[in-house]
Order: sequence, then structure tokens, then C-alpha cells
Amino acid sequence: MDAGGTSRIDPAVGERLRRLRAARGMSLSALARSAGIGKATLSGLEHGTRNPTLETLYAVAGALEVPLTALVLAPGEPPGAAADVRGAAVTATLLEVFEEPGATFELFWLRVRPGVVQHSPAHAAGVTEHVTVHQGVLRAGPGEAPLVARAGEHVVWRADVPHVYATVGPDEVVANLLIRSPR
Repeated sequence: MDAGGTSRIDPAVGERLRRLRAARGMSLSALARSAGIGKATLSGLEHGTRNPTLETLYAVAGALEVPLTALVLAPGEPPGAAADVRGAAVTATLLEVFEEPGATFELFWLRVRPGVVQHSPAHAAGVTEHVTVHQGVLRAGPGEAPLVARAGEHVVWRADVPHVYATVGPDEVVANLLIRSPR
């Protein structure tokens, strides 16, 4: 992580992003509009001159209708090869990727910093997030009606709507996040 709170991502992310965009026949401008990010930001990601936040990566992945791992891992690359990704409140470490005929599952180790709310963009249609809290109290889920989970509890929501992550109280939250993305 750099001091600015962004993630240091392998420069190959830009090449994977460019290939996915081209495969869908999308212009840089169209993808930027669809993801709700600036064209200059997207161009910087593609050229490896900008380090993306977790929110930006999820916005782009959602607009491309691919799991996050399609951007941060090369095909066949082990999950441990992906760099940690940091957002406003969340640092995510990819632990495993599971492929089934109908869905991709991405398992992350999360740390949520207190005092900050992370606003996550909507993922592709049908994506769900499943969080098991190990430490602290988490407020997460749809922006309009977030859920609360304490250590030992589990929450699930449809993540194809904007959603949030925040702590309840002054303690960091440690959790596992399982994201299910239908194919």
C-alpha cells in the first residue's frame, strides 16, 4: 500500500483491463461512464500510471460484469499472487478463488478500519456477498439498509446494489468475505 491509501497492483492489471474492455467492444469513454469513474482515471489504470482503490476496481469489474479476480489475477495464477487491495475503510487480501459451472467464488480476508465508511459500487447482476465477522462489530450491506454483525455472526446481501462497509465502535473489524458471482 502506498501512503495515499491506494493499492499497489501489478502493472499487468492494466493489460487485463484493456483486453476485457476490447473483448466487450467498449470504448474507454463508455467503460468510464458505465463504471462511474473518470476517463483519465481509467486510462491511467490501463497504462499502469495509477494505483486503483478497491472501490475503483469493483466499479470497473461491475461494469465489465466480471469478478474482481479477472482484473487482479492472470488466468492460472495462484490467489497469493494478488496484491492486497485497499479502499477507504477496507483492506482485502485474496485467499482463494473457486470456480463452479454456474459461479465464481472469491474468498477474502478483510480488515475494516474504524471511523471511515466505505461506499462500494454495485457489482454485476446476481452477485452476493457473505461476510463472517471474527473480531469487532461490522455494519455492512445495501446502502439503504446495512446489516450489523458481531464476532461469530454471518450476514449476506445482494451486492448488485451500492453497499457500505464500516465498523460499529472504535475497534477494527476482521472478517472473511465470500463473493459469489454468477456466470
